[in-house]
Amino acid sequence: MWRSGWRASGALRRLGGRSANLRAWRWGSTTACERALRFQVGEKIQGFTVGQVTSVPELCLTAVKLSHDGTGARYLHLAREDRNNLFSVQFRTTPVDSSGVPHVLEHTVLCGSRKYPCRDPFFKMLNRSLSTFMNAFTASDYTLYPFSTQNPKDFQNLLSVYLDAVFFPCLRELDFWQEGWRLEHEDPNDPQTPLVFKGVVFNEMKGAFADNERTFSQHLQSRLLPDHTYAVVSGGDPLCIPDLTWEQLRQFHATHYHPSNARFFTYGDFPLEQHLKQIHEEALSKFEKIEPRTAVPAQRPWPEPREFQITCARDSLAAGSSEQTTVSVSFLLPDITNTFEAFTLSLLSSLLISGPNSPFYKALVESGLGTDFSPDAGYNGCTREAYFSVGLQGIAEKDIQTVRDLVDRTLDDVILQGFEDDRIEALLHKVEIQMKHQSASFGLALASHVASCWNHDGDPVECLKLGSQVARFRQCLEENPKFLQEKLKQYFKDNRHKLILSMKPDDQYAEKQAQVEAEKLKQKVDSLSPEDKQRIYEKGLELQTQQSRPQDASCLPALKVSDIEPRIPVTELDVVLAGGETPVQLCAQPTNGLVYFRALSSLNTLPEELRPYVPLFCAVLTKLGCGVLGYREQAQQVELKTGGMAAAPCVLPDDSHLDTYEQGVLFSSFCLDRNLPDMMHLWSEIFNNPRFEEEEHFRVLVRMAAQELSNGVPDAGHVYASVRAGRTLAPAGDLQETFEGMDQVRLMQRVADMADVRPVLRKLPRIKKHLLSCDHLRCSVNATPQQMSRAGTAVDTFVRSLGRSQKERKPLRPHVVEKPALGGSSPVMRRLVMEPTFTPCQVKTHFLLPFPVSYVAECVRTAPYSHPDHASLKVLARLMTAKFLHTEIREKGGAYGGGAKLSYGGMFTLYSYRDPRSTETLQSFVKAVDWARSGRFTQQDIDEAKLSVFSAVDSPVAPSDRGLDHFLYGLSDEMKQKHREQLFAVHREALVDVSTRYLGPGRSTHGLALLGPDNARTAKDPSWIVR
Repeated sequence: MWRSGWRASGALRRLGGRSANLRAWRWGSTTACERALRFQVGEKIQGFTVGQVTSVPELCLTAVKLSHDGTGARYLHLAREDRNNLFSVQFRTTPVDSSGVPHVLEHTVLCGSRKYPCRDPFFKMLNRSLSTFMNAFTASDYTLYPFSTQNPKDFQNLLSVYLDAVFFPCLRELDFWQEGWRLEHEDPNDPQTPLVFKGVVFNEMKGAFADNERTFSQHLQSRLLPDHTYAVVSGGDPLCIPDLTWEQLRQFHATHYHPSNARFFTYGDFPLEQHLKQIHEEALSKFEKIEPRTAVPAQRPWPEPREFQITCARDSLAAGSSEQTTVSVSFLLPDITNTFEAFTLSLLSSLLISGPNSPFYKALVESGLGTDFSPDAGYNGCTREAYFSVGLQGIAEKDIQTVRDLVDRTLDDVILQGFEDDRIEALLHKVEIQMKHQSASFGLALASHVASCWNHDGDPVECLKLGSQVARFRQCLEENPKFLQEKLKQYFKDNRHKLILSMKPDDQYAEKQAQVEAEKLKQKVDSLSPEDKQRIYEKGLELQTQQSRPQDASCLPALKVSDIEPRIPVTELDVVLAGGETPVQLCAQPTNGLVYFRALSSLNTLPEELRPYVPLFCAVLTKLGCGVLGYREQAQQVELKTGGMAAAPCVLPDDSHLDTYEQGVLFSSFCLDRNLPDMMHLWSEIFNNPRFEEEEHFRVLVRMAAQELSNGVPDAGHVYASVRAGRTLAPAGDLQETFEGMDQVRLMQRVADMADVRPVLRKLPRIKKHLLSCDHLRCSVNATPQQMSRAGTAVDTFVRSLGRSQKERKPLRPHVVEKPALGGSSPVMRRLVMEPTFTPCQVKTHFLLPFPVSYVAECVRTAPYSHPDHASLKVLARLMTAKFLHTEIREKGGAYGGGAKLSYGGMFTLYSYRDPRSTETLQSFVKAVDWARSGRFTQQDIDEAKLSVFSAVDSPVAPSDRGLDHFLYGLSDEMKQKHREQLFAVHREALVDVSTRYLGPGRSTHGLALLGPDNARTAKDPSWIVR
C-alpha cells in the first residue's frame, strides 16, 4: 500500500486514533512496564545490547532501545499493559526514479520466501492467523511491515513469516509480472488480441492519481524538495512503472533490505526476550554488518521562492464547475530530528489553520474565494525536512494572486499581533486529552508516530515524551511572550525556500494521460522482436497457469480453530433512567480519566422531504453557535473543554428482520473528568438553543462539506458502489443511499452551487423540532467506576434541561415495532420502522466518473445477524474472498483489491477496488458463486475462513467503545455468544446450502453498481441506468 505524504508527525491526531484494547489495567502498576524497567543499559540479550531504558508515564509505557551486535540493526520495544501486541520492521528506502521500485518490492517480497515458498504467503496468513492487523506501507522514504495480534503463538507464527519475507524473499519473475507490471495480451489465451499494460501496482497507482488531492500533494512534495528522493514518486508514476526491470527490483532489495538498514519495533505485554531470540536466530544471525548508503541528504535552501503550475482532471462531482483551481504557498522547515522544534512547529501550524478561530481560516476559508484549504495544508513531518503549506482549493484561476496576497498579509498580521492565550490553552488541552485517549490500535499509532523521525536517525523515545515537550513549550512562552511570533518570522516571513504551486483543471486531461500511456505502450510493443512477442505470450500463459493452480500452503504456520477462545469476555452494563424516563447505559471501563458520552435520537417523525438534509444538519449542528455563543466562541469552548463533539446520521438494521431498521442521529463527545459539567452544558445549549441564523458561515461549511465528499470518492469508490447496489434490496438501503451514498454527494454539490442557501438553512430548525428533544432519546456513558456517579448526575441534568413535545408526534411511517431499548427489563423501547409490504427489486446503476479504473459491487439480500444462516454466510464470504475472488480479481484481473463481505443487516456484497475491468468482474462474481455452490473447498479451507472471521469478531475494542453494539443494536452478550457458537458449528454442507439458496441464480434479489469510466456494454444494455 502506498502512503503519499503519510503524516507520521501529527502526534496528537494519531495517538488518539479512533479508540483501545486495554485490559482492566491498574494505572499505577503495570507488570509489562515493571519487567522492562529491570533491563540494564549495557546488558546483553539474545545477540542485542540494551542502549536505553526510559519510563514514559504520560503514555503508560516503558521504552527499551537496543542494537544488534552483529549487524547494527536498531530496535525499540515499548512495554505496555496491552494485549494487542504489535511488531514492525522498517527499511529506509530511497528511490532515485518514479518506477515505483520500493512499492513493487513491498508487494513482491510478500509473494513467497525461502522458508515459505508457496505463492502469496502474506494473503494466506490472513486466514491462518488471528491477527488484528496485517499490512505493509510504502512511504516517501521508508517501507514499513507491521502486524498485530493478541495471541502469543500467533505472534511467533507471523513474525517468522514476516522475517523470512523481507530478508529472504523469492522475488520470482512471474511474481514481479503479476504485482508490478507486464505486457500481456488483452486475452492471455489469444495472441491475436492487442498487448496491453497489466499489473497490480500499475493499476493501484492509476487509481491513486485519479484523486486530484493526491496529485497536488505529490507535486507539492516533489517541487519543494527536488534535490533527492522526494523529487520522485516512491509509489510509482503509472507512466514510469513500465520502465522498471526485474533485475532492478532484485538489486534494490539487495541494497536496502539489510538488517544494517532496518529498524525493528515491538509493542505490548509479550516478553521482549522471546522476540529478540526469534529475530536473531531466524534472520539477523545470518548477516554481517554493512554501511547502508540510503541516507537522505539535506535539501539545499533556495535563494529565491519558486512557482509552478500543474494540471489535473476536472472533478465532475465538485461544486462550481468553473472554479476548480487550487493554489498553495509552502515553506521548507527544519529537520524533523530536532524533536522539540518539530513539536513547536506542529503546534504553531495548528494555531494557524485549525478551526474557525485560526487566522488562515478567517482569511482564506471565510473569504468566499474557495471551498476549503488546499490539500496537505498544515505541518507535514513525513520527510527529512518538514514543511508547512496553506492555500485554497475550489477557486477561480483569476484569484490565485489574491490568495497569495492573503497568505502573506495574514502572516504579517500574526507576527504583529500573536495568538490569544485561550487559543494556546485550548491547543495544549488537546495535547493532554489525546495523550489520555486510547485507540484500539495504539501500538500501530505509536509505530507510525516515530517512523519518520527514527528513519532519519532521530531519537524515537524523545518523540514519545509529549509531557516534557508541553512543559518545555510552556516554559519558552513564559520566558519569551513573542516566542511563537519569532518562529513565524524565522521560518515563514524570512524564509526564501518558498513554493507557490497552483493546479488548474484541463478538460482534456484524461485523454492526454491516455494518449501518453498509449504512446508508451506503442513504443514498448514496437521494440519487440517476434521472439519477444512469443515469449510474452508464453509467459502470460505460464502466469495464468500458476494463478489457477491449487496452492499447497502446508509449509506455512497456522493456528487451529481450537486456539480460538470459546467464550466472549463479559461486558458489565448498568441501565438507569435520567429525567425519569430516558434510559442511560453505564459501562465502567479503564478510560484513563476520560468520560465518553453518546446519545441516540430517533428520526421516525421526520417528514420525508427533510431526510436528505439530515447529514448536512449533523455536519453543521456543532459549528454554527449555540445559546449566547457565536460559532467562534463555541469552537473555542469545544476545544477548551472537550475532545470534540459530533453528530452523525445512522441507519441501524434489525438483528432479526431484513425489512426492519432503526433510524436516528448519534451524538458523541468525550472530555477530561474535570470538564464533564461544561461538556454537558454545551450539549444542553446545542439541543435547546442552536443558532441557525449564521448564513455566511453556513455557506462556508456547506462548501467544505461538499468538497470533502467529492474528494473522498476516489478512495472509497467500492463503498459508494456497495451502498448503491444495496439500495433497492431492503428498506434501510434507500435511507443509507440518501445519507451516505452518491445521492448525498450529488445533493451537496447542488446545495454548494446555490446562489441563495437560505431555503436550505430554513430546513434546519424544522429538523431540530423532530430531533433535539428527549422524546425517544437514549444515552450511554463509558467512564471509570470512580467517575460513574458524577457522570450519571451530569447526564441527568442534561436530560432534564431538554424539552419534550407537547403532544406525541406520530411516526411518518405507519408500521413501527418496539423492542427493549437496553436489555429485556428496560421499560423504554427502541422504535424500529417496519415495511411489511416492501418488495426488493434489481437495479443496475453505472455512475460515469473520469477515473482510469472502476469500482464494482453486487449486493444480494440474504439473512440478518440472528438468523441461523448468517454465520454460514459470514464464513462463506471469507472463504470466497480467500480461495477464489482474490485470485480472480487481483491476481488475474489486476485490481488492487476485491472480495466478499456480509453486513450485520444481511447484505452479501461482492466488490472490487481500483479495477481495470468492470463488467468482466461481474462475470467473476458469477463464477465465484458457481465455485461456492460446487463445494470445491476443503475442511482446511473452512477452518482458515473461520480463523479469519474470528480475527474480526474478536478484534480489540477500546474502553471508550465497549458496550457500544449493545447500546446501538441491542446486542447482548448472550446473543453474541450464540452467534459465536453458530460460527464454530459452520460446516461444509451448510456453506454449499446457503450459497445455493441465497446466491444461486433466480434465488435472492441482486443489485449491481459500477463507478468508473465509459463502458460500451452498460451503454448498450437497457437494463443499466447510466448516470
